[in-house]
Amino acid sequence: MDKGKILIAYYSRAGSNYVGGDIVNLAVGNTEVAAQIIQKLTCATVHKIDTLKKYPIDYHETTEVSKKELKQNARPELSSHLEDVSGYEVIYLGFPNWWGTMPMAVFTFLEEHDFSGKTIVPFCTHEGSGMGSSEKDIRRVCPGATVMQGLPIVGGSVRYAEDRIREWLGLPHR
Repeated sequence: MDKGKILIAYYSRAGSNYVGGDIVNLAVGNTEVAAQIIQKLTCATVHKIDTLKKYPIDYHETTEVSKKELKQNARPELSSHLEDVSGYEVIYLGFPNWWGTMPMAVFTFLEEHDFSGKTIVPFCTHEGSGMGSSEKDIRRVCPGATVMQGLPIVGGSVRYAEDRIREWLGLPHR
């Protein structure tokens, strides 16, 4: 596939995060680490999904805000927007698992575009909850897209996941 026709769109949160049972400060969020690995292996275009209003610095406060957003089916405003997805055939969509699905900002991103005829390949970071309902949710929000089986990566191990990601991408081992 033409590498120019692949997009990696992801949401990631650096700073105070839950990793392996502890709250740790991450300079780079776990999902961003996975997106960087995928970009290195595919040379795809990258788009970071981010919110205009930042989440609290404290991890526990962020979880409360994200739980409220989920209950309200909120669509947080994004700080940047991708002009057009028509030139992409495959979209690798990355996010942390928040309350069993994607952060609501990812829903905002998906609803801004028409993914009909596109292939969406989700990947998520988590600390025990896997993909949750995110694949089903993507299918609901993007009914004209083909949604492939996603790759759940335990956040605490993402920095060592290149071989697993390479295998998931169908690339030969190093």
